[in-house]
Amino acid sequence: METQDKIAAVHRYVEAFETADIAIIKELYAADATVEDPVGTDTHNGIDAIVAFYEGALSSGVKLALTGTPRCAGDEVAFPFQVKAPGMSIDVIDIFKFNAEGMVVSMRAFWGAENMGS
Repeated sequence: METQDKIAAVHRYVEAFETADIAIIKELYAADATVEDPVGTDTHNGIDAIVAFYEGALSSGVKLALTGTPRCAGDEVAFPFQVKAPGMSIDVIDIFKFNAEGMVVSMRAFWGAENMGS
């Protein structure tokens, strides 16, 4: 997978939140993918669990804004962003791992209480 394809996936992910479009999430993730958000919590396994997780986030009106340049290495991309909601923000770094078909097979979100603001 080329660097520009990984970065395009990051921008599609941000777009999913901007437009509250669950179809973009379904387009990005492999059927057997996992989501751990934040790292250390229970993992969402498989596309159905992932869609259910994101439906809640998208319906809440949360928006994402990149706060730095995505970094690509091997079959992964890490990207810093800020989650924005009325009266709340969270600084996050996500890592996507891709399969040979260019689908996200793993998403891990790094953030904790110390990354939350108003």
